[in-house]
Amino acid sequence: QVQLVESGGGSVQAGGSLRLSCTASEYKTNNYCLAWFRDGPGKEREGVAVINRDGASIYADSVKGRFTISRDNAKNALYLQMNSLKPEDTAMYYCAAEMCTWFLPLIPSAFNYWGQGTQVTISS
Repeated sequence: QVQLVESGGGSVQAGGSLRLSCTASEYKTNNYCLAWFRDGPGKEREGVAVINRDGASIYADSVKGRFTISRDNAKNALYLQMNSLKPEDTAMYYCAAEMCTWFLPLIPSAFNYWGQGTQVTISS
């Protein structure tokens, strides 16, 4: 059973930075695509970024140039560096995992394993 635990959320002012982490237990992430999603107030779950096992990544247009997804397979860890944060980035952020051979679409239904979420709040 894949278990994911996020950390690193918090409250910062617009323009600030946060780094989210997600650790996986009891499995090897090497064969998995890993992703970040977010639930904003009154919004449907949105894909933020996805990274495959080789480190290639895809970003939502709303975060391109500001967020960076990365992974450390040796540590079974996933990260999201968020810079130039905006109030509209306020959301519960979730990491997700699913086995993949190359890439998975950045949609919630493509992923079966989810963390419990970490809250990010950006004030103006």
